[in-house]
Amino acid sequence: MKNEILYVLLPDYAAHEAVYLSQAIASDDFAMKENPKYVNKVVAPTMELVKSIGGFRTLPDYSFDTMPEDYAALVLIGGFGWMTPVAEKVVPIIRHAIGNGKIVGAICNAASFMARCGFLNGIRHTGNGLDQLKHWGREDYTNAEGYVNAQAVSDGNIVTANGSATLEFAKELLTLLENDTPERIEMYYQFNKLGFCELFK
Repeated sequence: MKNEILYVLLPDYAAHEAVYLSQAIASDDFAMKENPKYVNKVVAPTMELVKSIGGFRTLPDYSFDTMPEDYAALVLIGGFGWMTPVAEKVVPIIRHAIGNGKIVGAICNAASFMARCGFLNGIRHTGNGLDQLKHWGREDYTNAEGYVNAQAVSDGNIVTANGSATLEFAKELLTLLENDTPERIEMYYQFNKLGFCELFK
C-alpha cells in the first residue's frame, strides 16, 4: 500500500532506532491517531520472529518475499545483522526503492551497508563516522567528499544518520513524508530533544 512505512529489521536489530519515527507516525500528542497518514509495517528476512539486540522479539508483517512493491518509505534500522550474509538480500530491495523514487532512510550500520553497496555515492550523507564508511565501503564507496559530520543528513529522498541520532533521523524522515506541518514536526523534535521539564519550565 502506498501509505505504508516499511521498517527492515535484520536479526539483532537496534530497536531504539525505530522508536521516534514509528511513534510519530502512529500517534499524536494525546493518543493513537484515528486516521494516520501512514501505517507502520515490519519487513524481515522471513515471517519468523526477529530478535533485537536487547532481546525483544518482533513478528514481521512481511518477509522479503512477500513485501509489497509500492509503499511510502523504506526504513533500514541498524544493528548487527548488517554485518551478516542475510543483509545481501536487502540490496535489490534498496535498489528497487531508490530506482522508483521512494523515500529511503538508513541509520547506524544500515548507513554503513549503504556505503558498502555504493548507494551513498553522489549524495550528501552521514553515518557512524567517515572512517567506518570507508572501512565498510572500501573501493565501492567513492564519495568521501559527500560525507557530512552531522547527526542526520537528508539529500533528495535519502536520509542517513549515525546510531545516536534516532530523533534527528525521525525528524528528517517525518519532514520528507510531510507527516505533519513543519511546525508540529519541529515541536515533536524539541519536546523529545529538550525534555518536558526544560521545555515547560
